[in-house]
Amino acid sequence: MLSSAISSLKFPPRTKLSSLNPPIFPLKYNLVTSPTENMAFNLRVNSPIAIGSKSSDTVDSVNSGCCTLMEYMGKGGVDVGDDLVLLFGHLEYASKKIAALVASPFNSSLSKNVGMTNTGSSSDRDKPKPLDIVSNEIILSSLRNSGKVAVMASEEDEGPVWIKDDGLFVVVMDPLDGSRNIDASIPTGTIFGIYRRLVEIDHLPVEEKSLINCLQSGAKLVAAAYVLYSSATILCASFGSGTHAFTLDHTTGDFLMTHPNIWIPPRGQIYSVNDARYFDWPEGLRKYIDTIRQGKGKHPKKYSARYICSLVADFHRTLLYGGVAMNPRDHLRLVYEANPLSFLVEKAGGRGSDGNNRILSIQPVKLHQRLPLFLGSPEDIEELESYGDVQQKVNPGYDV
Repeated sequence: MLSSAISSLKFPPRTKLSSLNPPIFPLKYNLVTSPTENMAFNLRVNSPIAIGSKSSDTVDSVNSGCCTLMEYMGKGGVDVGDDLVLLFGHLEYASKKIAALVASPFNSSLSKNVGMTNTGSSSDRDKPKPLDIVSNEIILSSLRNSGKVAVMASEEDEGPVWIKDDGLFVVVMDPLDGSRNIDASIPTGTIFGIYRRLVEIDHLPVEEKSLINCLQSGAKLVAAAYVLYSSATILCASFGSGTHAFTLDHTTGDFLMTHPNIWIPPRGQIYSVNDARYFDWPEGLRKYIDTIRQGKGKHPKKYSARYICSLVADFHRTLLYGGVAMNPRDHLRLVYEANPLSFLVEKAGGRGSDGNNRILSIQPVKLHQRLPLFLGSPEDIEELESYGDVQQKVNPGYDV
């Protein structure tokens, strides 16, 4: 039933896109063309070097923020290496397909017509919807096609998927966070982290080395990113030096740098949490929230609450405006969500904490390990931690 539902998603022929204003899908990047062909096309047509500019012009365009994701990653930008550029080309391609699927009028019927499936990796509340599964398959296919990935671990799968013995990278991901809100058109997102394959354990059996590779500490991440599917499709990434956001230009199919060198404010004035659960919180967390709402904390102004209940959306706002986004109970996954987002916020000058410890210093022991998560401005996180008892232990799960 899943395959028949996917096949029912009919996309406009590429030859008719030029008549749309703005086009539904990129003029030079449709869902049939491979990422490799598109990257080659971009190099021939759009590269500043290809049209007679000096290589320094590419650097200038990177510095000014007027560049594509591929240009920024390439030799004219930060030069992360051809292998990582190619991998991100395929991830970029997958994110465009997911963005089109999420925005499609067919996604509602897809949710209703396909039987629910539980892989055993999530709680009842997090049983994957069909769009989670489709997104998972889209990304897995792109990772296979890249030829650069050894193993992938997804929130939607019970265990890691070994892909290629000589793949250079390990990819961990949440393919479609917040999908249970899609019918209400609430923003959703994809989260992924990238590690190097541990070559020193290549001799181990596949199942064992797959798991060990995916359980690396977040401090070993070489790159992380999220894609926000909202009024705009935004890919925010870090390759270890700075955090940058790129917005999808539907007229060209490129992710253009719109937020270079994001630096989270040292302190914000917004907290993001489901405070309907206030009476389940420990005393320390209740006292912290009460204090900042009244403007009696270390910051004299009263804080406001903003809560979307979509992790990527709440985190994106926090990254830009400052403050703290949190889930105080053991709910969010260390491997797929906490580590990549903590990597991104740290590279933007912020902090990621479980209420007591730096997230990136925690060694995962289970693939689907859950923990409380607090992300945000360094001064806000420091103040929150000073209250001590901020991790919710009572009623850790809810039926919604």
